This record gives sequence, structure tokens and C-alpha cells, in this order.
Amino acid sequence: MQETLEKGQAVKFSMKIWGRLFPYLKNVRKHIVAVLIFMLLSALTEASYPLFTSRAVNSFITPATTNGLLPFALVFLAFIVLEGVTVILFSRRSITIEMFMGRMLKRDCFVHLQQLPLSFYNTTSVGFLLARVMSDTDRISGMVAWGFAQVAWNICYIAGALIFMFTQSWRLALLLLAVIPLVLLVNWFFQRRILAVNRRVRAINARITGAYNEGITGAKASKTLVIEDLNVREFSAVTADMYRESVRGAMLTAIMLPLVLFCGSIAVGAVLYRGGILVMDQLMDFGILSAFISYAVGIVEPVVQTAAIFTDMVSAQVGIERVTALMDAPLTITDTPGVAEKYGDVFNPKRENWEKLSGDITFENVWFKYPDGNEFILEDFSLHIPAGTTVAIVGETGAGKSTLVNLACRFFEPTKGRVLIDGRDYRERSQLWLHSALGYVLQDPHLFSGTVMENIRYGRLEATDAEVVAAARLVSADVVAAKLPDGYATQVGEGGDRLSTGEKQLVSFARAVLADPPIFVLDEATSSIDTETELLIQNAISHILNGRTSFIIAHRLSTIRRADIILVVDDGKIVERGTHEELMAKGGRYAALCRAMALEQNEDVV
Repeated sequence: MQETLEKGQAVKFSMKIWGRLFPYLKNVRKHIVAVLIFMLLSALTEASYPLFTSRAVNSFITPATTNGLLPFALVFLAFIVLEGVTVILFSRRSITIEMFMGRMLKRDCFVHLQQLPLSFYNTTSVGFLLARVMSDTDRISGMVAWGFAQVAWNICYIAGALIFMFTQSWRLALLLLAVIPLVLLVNWFFQRRILAVNRRVRAINARITGAYNEGITGAKASKTLVIEDLNVREFSAVTADMYRESVRGAMLTAIMLPLVLFCGSIAVGAVLYRGGILVMDQLMDFGILSAFISYAVGIVEPVVQTAAIFTDMVSAQVGIERVTALMDAPLTITDTPGVAEKYGDVFNPKRENWEKLSGDITFENVWFKYPDGNEFILEDFSLHIPAGTTVAIVGETGAGKSTLVNLACRFFEPTKGRVLIDGRDYRERSQLWLHSALGYVLQDPHLFSGTVMENIRYGRLEATDAEVVAAARLVSADVVAAKLPDGYATQVGEGGDRLSTGEKQLVSFARAVLADPPIFVLDEATSSIDTETELLIQNAISHILNGRTSFIIAHRLSTIRRADIILVVDDGKIVERGTHEELMAKGGRYAALCRAMALEQNEDVV
């Protein structure tokens, strides 16, 4: 999926790509129209300044008089004030467009990310998504708000200047225009190379960001492995690449700017030479010549800016393609329109229509392979799990123990066959209806920034403080709170990094318990808890799971033995099923695993 989203290296301007932004532009069309009007006024005002110069030369400097100077000065001042006001108004509208576009693009990306299935996150890195949602959306909104407006200003200015020049002297106007192709050629030659360098710089910058991230998050591992020197060498190599490419880009820019200025100087020289002859022959006055010189100096920069902005737009198209590809990422697990109409969706649930879930689960002739896989993991698999049953899933690390749980929780859907919840295909009800009935405790739990109290309350947002404390006490998470400086009001830090893994696990347990779900999933949930802490919660777990349908992915023999059904997974497939006693009597894969666990954990295998 990430490779798909990274496609799209646009090489020329495409209205089709920019057209993807039209739904957002429609919401700010009044601001866009206002910006264009203000840009037109500002550009025409700027283009009129040489006319004032011409009038001043002809009316005051050449005749050496000040008659009529005050009215002239007041009109000139009015034009300056007008341009200042239009720039202020334009800036306010452009900022509004930029902020709105950025906000809506980020919001739509985030909303879509909330709806995407787990399979998407299994194949897409966090850093990639952050770059799309943050950097690319900012660049797109900035280009729409300021880039297009600057192009509009440049076009209006160039058009106003050309109208004046052709009305005054078409020969000088054509002479000046003859230099423009040379300017565009120089700009085109260098901008293509600068664009390529800038793309490489952005790619290297992403590698540097990744290196920083790994260096910070993996600091402990680096120190224990004593690979600081290797990290520095690798980081130095990346920054050296950044240095070389950045210098190359700076050199190209440094060469291009003098050449563009040289072209402008050619234009000024040509106007002075030809215009001077016309003035000497009394075919043109000094005022018009001075205006032409001003236009010769001023018209080159808008031409170069416009060409550069179009180059930036081509570069920005890559960002549009990436962002829209993210928003186009398919929702492989969706509710039908009829289900959404009755039960609502994740953002607008209709809880009043939700049936009570008891937890009876049936796998009916289920075939399953992962979206990016070719081999079936489950083949014609059937299993009935009555409500209140505890199912243990065991197997070697990487054997595929989570597949069955992912199907039962509808994180994935069967390729063929059905999964029934309380006797009905779970696709006949909404995803949120099922997910709201789950209590899921992960091997590596995630805590949100906030306090211990707030993290436990995520299990049930309307819970009182007393209920939160009671849930914590049930799984011994109150012991964690008691050790912390501010108790339940202690900030856990980003991702819970102020707590140990075991402490985070206990808080996660309390959060799941508070939700009081009919279906519990413990995904190796006690693997990060020391033996003493595990003993504290073993009895609590037996009470928690009592009367609930439970899936336990565990590596501790004491947790597995009490399960009603044990499924043994090998190479992604279920190879054995039964109770502990039945499977031990078979002497197969499960018996071998149990003997290995018993030796490792110093437990009795029987």
C-alpha cells in the first residue's frame, strides 16, 4: 500500500490532478474571487507607476516647473494607499484560503485514516502517513493560496505593462518582448535541474528525519549494543548527501539569478539605445523613455516568477497525488448502505438500534487469505464458540495466532464463508456494534497522552472516578497508581513512556475491564508482566472472563490450561483443537509445546 501511495512523480502541469482540489476550492470560492479582484487592482496599480514617472518627467522635470505638483502628488499618494490596502485585503483572504484548505485536507485524511482497516496499517509506515497528512497538505494549501494568486498578479502586471508600451511605441515594445524568450529559456534550463535537486533534497531529508527518529527511540538499544559509532557514520553519510545536493541546488540558483539579471540588463540596454535614438530624433519624449526603462527593469521579474511558480506547481502535484492516493485508499471492510442506515457509522452511531450482544460466535466454512497473500490461511474452517467460552490459541512465535482473532473481531473478513455473531452473519450488523463489544488487551499496549485516570476511562467515557478506581483495583492497577507521584492524576507521557511495560499493561487491563465487554481478547497480555504481578491478576482474570466469550493468545501454560477450547496454530494453519487433557493425550504438537513451556516456566505440564 505504501508503494502505491508513493507513486505519482508528475513531470508536467496537469489540470486533471489539480482538479482533485475543486471540492475544497468550491468552499472558498468567494475568497478566491476576492483575491483575484485585489490582485488585479494591485497589479494594475503597480503597472501604473511608470506612467507617473513619465508624467513627472514631462510635466515637472523637463520644463523645470512645480505647477500642478500638489495635485499630482496627492493622486500618486492615493495610488500608493490603494495598493497598500489591496495587499492587506489580499493577504487576509489568502491566509483564510491557506488555513481552510490545510485544515480540510488534514481533516479528511485523518477521518479516512480512522476508517481504514488494520491491513492498511500493517503495510504503511507511520512516518509516511505523517508526511502526507502534515507536510504535503501544508504545501498544497500554501500553493493554492499564494502561488496561484502570485501568478494572477504577474499576468495582470505584464498585461497592463504591455498595453501601455504598445500604445506608446510598438517598436520599443517588440524590442523588449524579444528578450523575454531568452529569459524563459534560461529559467527553463535551470528550473528543471533545480527541481530535480530539490526532490532529491526532500528525499534525503526524509531519511535524516528517519535517522533522528531511530536514534532517539532506539537510544537504549544503541547503547547496549555499543553501535553509537556506527550510527554516527551512517548519519554522517546521509547528511553528507544532503550537503552535496543542497550545495548543488544553491549553485544552480546562484548561476541562474545573475543570468536572468543579465537578460534584464540586455532589455534595458536595448531600450536605452533605441529609445535614445528616438528621443534625439524627437520621435519620443523623455517621459515615455523613462517609463519604458522602468518596464524593462520590472517586467523580467514577473516573467521569471511565473515560470518558477509553474515549476513549483508541477512539484506540488506530487503532493496532491500522494494525498489523494491516501484518501482513495480503499475501505476493504465496509458496512452495506442498509446496515449503515439502521446502525449508523463510526461517527454517527445509532445505538438505540443496536441489539444486545451475548458473544456466541460461529465460524462457518471459513476460507481466508490475507489481501496481499496468495495462500489460504484457513481452509473450510468451522468452529462453534458458545457464549461464555474461553478459547486459547497457542503456537510458535510468528505462527499466525492472531488470524482467528482478527476474523472474529472483524478486523479482517472471510475470503469465503461466514462468521456468525449470535446466529447472524456479522456483516448484517455494523462494525462499530461489534467493536464496541470488544475488550482488547494487547501484548504491547498503547496509552494516550494524559493521566492514568483518563487512560482507564477510555474504556467507558461516561464512567465515574469511583468506577475507574474499582476497575483498576480489580486487576491490581491501583498498585501502579499508588507508586506514582500524583496517583491517578499522574501524566503517563507520550505513548505511556513514563510507565514501565508491565505498568502500561495493567492500566490497559483496567481500561478493558471498565468497558465490561461481552467478548474479551487477551493477546499475550501477561507476557510483559513479571511473575509476581501476574499472580496478582490471575484470579482477577478468571473473574473477568467468567460469563464472557474470551480469546487468549498466551505463552504461559497456567493461562492456557483453564481454557474450554485450545487451538494449536502452525505455519498460519490450525493443526489441532480440543481441551488441554484431550490434546495432551494425543501427544501431538500441543503436547510438545506444553513440555517446552513447562521447562521454560518451571511449571507442571499435567
